[in-house]
Amino acid sequence: MQPPPALDRLRVDVLIDNVSDSYSTKPAHVAHEFENVIDAGASELSGSTLCCAQLGLSLMLTGWSGGVRHKLLFDAGVEGPILLRNCRNLGVRLDDVEAIAISHGHWDHMGALTAVLDEISGGGRRIPCHVNPGMFVERGARLADGRIAPFEPVPSLAELTGHGAEVVNDEEGRGLLDGFFSYSGEIPRVTSFETGRLDHLARVGDQQPWEPDPLLMDERYLAVNIRDQGLMVFSACSHAGIVNVLLDVQHRFGDTPLYGIFGGLHLVGTLEQIIPETVGYLQGLGLRQVVPAHCTGFRAVNALLQAMGEEVVVPSAVGSRYTFTPDL
Repeated sequence: MQPPPALDRLRVDVLIDNVSDSYSTKPAHVAHEFENVIDAGASELSGSTLCCAQLGLSLMLTGWSGGVRHKLLFDAGVEGPILLRNCRNLGVRLDDVEAIAISHGHWDHMGALTAVLDEISGGGRRIPCHVNPGMFVERGARLADGRIAPFEPVPSLAELTGHGAEVVNDEEGRGLLDGFFSYSGEIPRVTSFETGRLDHLARVGDQQPWEPDPLLMDERYLAVNIRDQGLMVFSACSHAGIVNVLLDVQHRFGDTPLYGIFGGLHLVGTLEQIIPETVGYLQGLGLRQVVPAHCTGFRAVNALLQAMGEEVVVPSAVGSRYTFTPDL
């Protein structure tokens, strides 16, 4: 498979993430929330001008190549009012978003999707929204005491269409927006230690029994090629296991080097036991950027920092803006 075209610049705006952190120092290619809201027009720093952190993830990706620019929303976080407020405070426009790509069918990645679609379609246009059929089942988790906690249902295909989406519901991988963003197909599970969430359940309807669903086979990633650097891989939750994700990237794109990873690594709860193996594998890849976000967990972030250092590991926070260029 051909790699995505090389981009001259990639900007990533963190619209939703679990963490707010505007005080820690950041490298030159990362603008923190305080800078971004002032640049967007805030006259002061206050509770109302800053972003809200919330369990979930939403990233706005804007890429440039030559004289061409494309803009894509990757996941939509949890609640519409919070996502829209964060966009407004950061000066991140939605009216020029060209496509939406969803990583998997969980409420913390799709909960605000209809609100975003309403904001965009209010301008009288429909927007491509990329999903796959496996996202639209009921999900839940078994708690430590044995009870089952159902997850909030994600919007149905009919709801997405009704709110202005031009739904692209396909299992196969595809290039989006002139191929700037490569949206994966199903991710093979091949490693011995990434065995998924044993507490995760699914069912096809509320009258049906819950069944184990540890592998979450509906998960997808994005890959973006930065000129003279290589592939930045966006894995929103890494339910497939980040090593499985990267093995698939290497299989799909051959000789194009890996540059970095950005997103949730889901090394929390019972999956904390695979932190050493995961970090050891990542350490051997020579990655130049690791941006842990969302569901990575503080123990995994600490292990990554200890193994790879602060020049490589730059934790995500809501309101941050990352700019990746060939001369970074």
